Amino acid sequence: MKILLDRREAAQVAADATLVGIAEGSKDAAFAAALSAEDTLVGGALTRAWESKEVRGRRRETTVFHRTDRAGRIVLAGLGPRPLTAEAVRVAAAECAKSMRGKGIRTVALSLASFTSADLAPDLAVRALADGLILGSYQFVQYRANADSALEEGTIALGRAHGGEEGSLKRALAEETKLLDAVLWVRDITNTPPNIATPAWLAEQAESLTELGLKVTVFDEKKLAELGCGGILAVGGGSRNPPRMVVVEWPGGSRKGRTVAVVGKGITFDSGGISLKPDLGMQEMKFDKSGACSVLGILRAAAVLKAPNRVVGVLACAENLPGGGAYRPSDIVRTYSGATIEVTNTDAEGRVVLADALAYAIAKYHPDEIIDLATLTGAAVVALGEHIGAVVGNDARLEGALVDAGAVTGEQLWRLPLTDPHREMVRSDVADVKNSVEPRYAGVLMGGVFLEHFIGKTPWAHLDIAGPAYARLGTLKFCPPYHPLGATGFGIRLVSEYLVNGPADR
Repeated sequence: MKILLDRREAAQVAADATLVGIAEGSKDAAFAAALSAEDTLVGGALTRAWESKEVRGRRRETTVFHRTDRAGRIVLAGLGPRPLTAEAVRVAAAECAKSMRGKGIRTVALSLASFTSADLAPDLAVRALADGLILGSYQFVQYRANADSALEEGTIALGRAHGGEEGSLKRALAEETKLLDAVLWVRDITNTPPNIATPAWLAEQAESLTELGLKVTVFDEKKLAELGCGGILAVGGGSRNPPRMVVVEWPGGSRKGRTVAVVGKGITFDSGGISLKPDLGMQEMKFDKSGACSVLGILRAAAVLKAPNRVVGVLACAENLPGGGAYRPSDIVRTYSGATIEVTNTDAEGRVVLADALAYAIAKYHPDEIIDLATLTGAAVVALGEHIGAVVGNDARLEGALVDAGAVTGEQLWRLPLTDPHREMVRSDVADVKNSVEPRYAGVLMGGVFLEHFIGKTPWAHLDIAGPAYARLGTLKFCPPYHPLGATGFGIRLVSEYLVNGPADR
């Protein structure tokens, strides 16, 4: 989808629909003054609908009016109560983009002045509008013969209020669309089914990033054995599709900057292995590669946005199946760091592959800090639902900075504690640690303290994105409207915000 800027007022831009934001509780006089041009085009219907309370400006409220000249539609997008936030604008734009799908609306003009206020600067509003339109219009249609028509072009009309800021707003829009391109690319990769998206295929997607100046190194099963990556090899041993570890490097805009490692869980399909999952919901397990896919998106964004610091991405990719070579409960696995894992449940495989990837990233690149993203535990979904990710770690500053970055991008994180009693629980009687604990209480924290064992003193944050990484049909209506059915690309925008702009707000 293409997003443009235009110095004219929205009502002057030729489009299939004109989109105007309206806040809940707006005064009648303010409503009439702000929408006089649009109201004239629909014969006063906007004012009548507002006065009769058919339109209230509530969040996710979308109301369509047809112009009397039959030249298009006027769409009112509810922004909810003030103060106006970027998330309210993002949600309104996405709600409208989704509501226009399949209705022959291919172009839309948006009145920027109606989406800004003293609380929300125009550059943040432009970014939020782009987020909502582009992410809300996404559909995974590669394997469908027919798809609903969707928006193809959006024009953000600056009008008299913001026409003088065109240069800075163009720069903001250009940055945001580059970032959103990475998110859409990752959504496609993550949605790709497991008969196509094998570990080797995922490595090929990473190799395509060399065109952007990124260095990509792929370790096959033979090289993994030489390195001593017993965790990745164990998890991938039951599949005829052998595992891979992939390293993607961005050198950074300044050699004097920090080195940040970003590690992702890339289980291309998770049957649970010998500890087989129930069949209900197993079709969702193609999304168990979401963390690794998001790492690819983060590295792509780092390249196109020229992130100032060096960024190293490490993907731990395997397919967890119950074949003849599958690892078993009671196996002891030696990892890259030399530490051993007692396998008590083969369905707790994500932490086993991450053990190798985290230790390798630290030993090889000596990062100043390390972040991992993983659909690690169902417990995260039980605790926080499907639109909030959990964050644990050993560095309060890093954890807090990521939470703050998520507040900017609309990707919520919630911090949880790691304590000594939790650490005691993952200790094994026959190895250094065990990968699953009974009873299965505090599952997010058990996963966190397990991973912490392979971190050492490097500042680290673990993002458990099992909830927001993908949206299910049964609960889609409760998710943000810019989350489509299937993969969301969660984490790309928030980690990129942190890497490019630092802990401070834009």
